[in-house]
Amino acid sequence: MKKFIGRETEIKTLRSLMQSDRSEFVAIYGRRRVGKTLLVRTAFDDEFTFQVTGLGNANTLQQLTNFHYSLRSVYPKMENDLADNWFTAFQQLKDYIDLSSSKRKVLFIDELPWFDTRRSGFIPALEHFWNSWASYRNDIILIVCGSAASWMINKLINDKGGLHNRLTQRIKLEPFKLGECESLIQSKGSTLDRYQIIQLYMVLGGIPYYWDEVDRGKSAAQNINDICFAKNGLLVNEFMNLFRSLFDNYQNHEIIIDALAKKATGLTRSEIVELTGLPNAGSTTRTLSELEQSGFLRKYTPFNKIGRNSLYQLVDFYSLFYLRFVKDNRDYDPKFWKNHYDTPGYRAWSGYAFEQVAMYHLEEIKKELGISGVQTSVSSWKSKQKQGGCQIDLLINRRDQVINLCEMKYSINPFRIDKKYTDEIRNKIAIFKKETKTRKSVFFTMITTFGLQDNSNTNSLVQNSITMDALFLNQNINRF
Repeated sequence: MKKFIGRETEIKTLRSLMQSDRSEFVAIYGRRRVGKTLLVRTAFDDEFTFQVTGLGNANTLQQLTNFHYSLRSVYPKMENDLADNWFTAFQQLKDYIDLSSSKRKVLFIDELPWFDTRRSGFIPALEHFWNSWASYRNDIILIVCGSAASWMINKLINDKGGLHNRLTQRIKLEPFKLGECESLIQSKGSTLDRYQIIQLYMVLGGIPYYWDEVDRGKSAAQNINDICFAKNGLLVNEFMNLFRSLFDNYQNHEIIIDALAKKATGLTRSEIVELTGLPNAGSTTRTLSELEQSGFLRKYTPFNKIGRNSLYQLVDFYSLFYLRFVKDNRDYDPKFWKNHYDTPGYRAWSGYAFEQVAMYHLEEIKKELGISGVQTSVSSWKSKQKQGGCQIDLLINRRDQVINLCEMKYSINPFRIDKKYTDEIRNKIAIFKKETKTRKSVFFTMITTFGLQDNSNTNSLVQNSITMDALFLNQNINRF
């Protein structure tokens, strides 16, 4: 029996389409390498009436030729010549579908944005295919995928033209959580413990394609060195390919990512413009939106602030790691990562990366706190005081009149709260209460790898202690 890790809800949604009594138009989007194609092929067991994948960096003629030969592969008796425009190409597809005896005709167009070459007329032809033909039937399942999330959202999901409100389903495929990554490598026979899995997650994020490269017989450090620093490592050049494949004018996207990588707490739009030299114009706003939609950064508003104070923060694990350690390393040193353990740069990166791991697992944290059903908002906070001020990276503001003030600590042993740290935290809570004038109860919450050393400081200060095990609660394995 084959195992398929995660995507339980998405597979259920896609399989239910086979019982629908209408034609369905489904858009699936998400970050490059997140597993969109594998999801669709798994859900339909590779049984498609027609499937085609767009070509990267190809012109219209090449895309039409690709479409033509994909159609010929399932319709070998087709006598039509190569179409010279997309309206003709889709008409040929309709002719073939009319010959199919399948009860439900599953059409899969992968990497849809790549078909939309300049002045190709692809989008009008797709609109016409769906609006004037497929939508009037009750047997078509049209599934389209794309890694260029901004294109998928702006030109398809939020289209104001002929495809406006035509989608019947939309699925944003998110990266895996820790529990799913653990299940994935365990299915390959790996016995890495959770501390090492978190080390890998802080580098690879939840991108399944990257995790497929993990060698079950090697430690996290060995795998990181092989994947990110070895001459033929999978991710040595991934960053350069990543943005080029997703965005037009990708250089601006890289400039913003580079700026955000230097500021852990994030930057405002005006700060980004000042630091990067990008224009204070709509083009920069669009670039930020595209990066947000594609999952590389998050936009959030600090506690008790308004929208114009919003911060942009880099949340793509691999991009952060690449810019901190890989970008300027071209020696392919087989001991590079081992030699960087316990350096100031490593400690700064690992502390911030673990904070991001925790923030990506807020559902699991809320479940551990017993507040899954409580309405909450999540933010950060920074004191107005220039002298003796403080900062809180994660606040969980709860509807039940409690605020969890969270501190994340990454360490190889149970974390010790000494008197100095206790004083810092007490001062931080006092400043927070004074400046925000909150009437809610403040619970100090520690999120650590191995928990806390038991002492008087711990018992007097910490209301909630969460270990890394709580972050692994989300585990789904489909068997079929």
